Amino acid sequence: MPPNSALFPRNFRKDYPIASRGEGCWIIDQAGRRFLDASGQAAVVSIGHGVPEIGRAMAEQSSQLAFAHTTQFHSAPAEKLAQRLLALAPSNFRPGGRVYFTSGGSEATETAIKLARQFHLEGGQSSRYRVVSRLQSYHGSTLGAMSVSGNVARRAPYQPLLGEWGHIAPCFCYHCPFDKKFPECGIACADDLDHFLDKNDAPSVAAFIFEPVVGATLGAAVPPDGYIQRIAEICRSRGILLIADEIMSGMGRTGKPFAIQHWNVEPDIILVGKGIASGYAPLGAALMAPRIVDAFERGSGAFEHGFTYQAHPVATAAGNAVLDYLESHNLFDCVQPAAKILRTELSVLQSHPHVGDIRGLGLLLGIEFVKNKATRQAFPKEDNIAERVRQAALGENVLTYPTQGCVDGVNGDHILLAPPFIVTPQECQLIANALRSALQKVFPG
Repeated sequence: MPPNSALFPRNFRKDYPIASRGEGCWIIDQAGRRFLDASGQAAVVSIGHGVPEIGRAMAEQSSQLAFAHTTQFHSAPAEKLAQRLLALAPSNFRPGGRVYFTSGGSEATETAIKLARQFHLEGGQSSRYRVVSRLQSYHGSTLGAMSVSGNVARRAPYQPLLGEWGHIAPCFCYHCPFDKKFPECGIACADDLDHFLDKNDAPSVAAFIFEPVVGATLGAAVPPDGYIQRIAEICRSRGILLIADEIMSGMGRTGKPFAIQHWNVEPDIILVGKGIASGYAPLGAALMAPRIVDAFERGSGAFEHGFTYQAHPVATAAGNAVLDYLESHNLFDCVQPAAKILRTELSVLQSHPHVGDIRGLGLLLGIEFVKNKATRQAFPKEDNIAERVRQAALGENVLTYPTQGCVDGVNGDHILLAPPFIVTPQECQLIANALRSALQKVFPG
């Protein structure tokens, strides 16, 4: 960072170029250098950078009404976007579902935690308050969201501040926590929820939260068929709400509006963020099925929760404009063909001795690097492989999303790829070429 900067950076030991403008899948810095955004800026940007229609919609809304507090008013763009999101959701959200807008994914998770608690209070089950989740998961950076996250590194500094409600085994076939193989495993990782509840005060559990496709922490780990169905069955039989965290995987990223629709499962709450406004405005949401809504309407009638900027008119106007663009350009339908091309281009990396796995669904892909391909042994954390690959790819003007800890919370290196849905075949080739060059630099032998 320049010594005269007034910004508090994420990392004082990194240099950050000044982003000046964006065009399609590219970000251009102040010096004119162009970067191919292969990560969609943390799986946020879906329609591409610099789409003028979105800015115009936001400007028009702000010129009419920039802000109205939700204790006193609702706004037309928020109402419109809520109806459109429910129309995209699984069928159990219609009719009668509702949407609670926030300013991002972490706030959506906080909202879901409180919704789950108060839902059970409204039903007379005051003992239920715990929200169980999985190890090797991530649901946000606020304290409530971090409490239900299982990301070891991100939790570590704040451990004394976090609630401990319980985590079950991850669903991660490449590094199965039970040393089993699918399908002979009988989906033991799903049954781990049942075993956990048997031993850990099940009547106090309000909800189970999970990522249908685990994003940053495991690098786009996709569950085997039957896993999500079994989790949903356990939750239903135990009277526990099922919360699908689609902050990264939702809004078309996997080829369907919500990733959970690949498995035809109907959760009680769906969380969205990131792609809901494609980065054009801070926006997130919790979608609630009618039975959640009914409990509040029949009960106290009020949700004891709120944010100043929830359902912000300009942010929700951006969400509507992004959804207009997605629909008018058929971008949901572009995801799978683009993903097929990208996977084909990336397949040349699979033979590399240190590329262990290329996985994912739609345009949410992960590449894991291993020290020993036969045993799937991870590199030591201090080797910093994922970050070195990121830096080497950056030298080729390609942006990726690196993470460590996918194996056990400490060890295990991967990068995440989540380009905008408009990524072209030529850009897919550039991504693969940049990664091939990066691997040659990181592993010169």
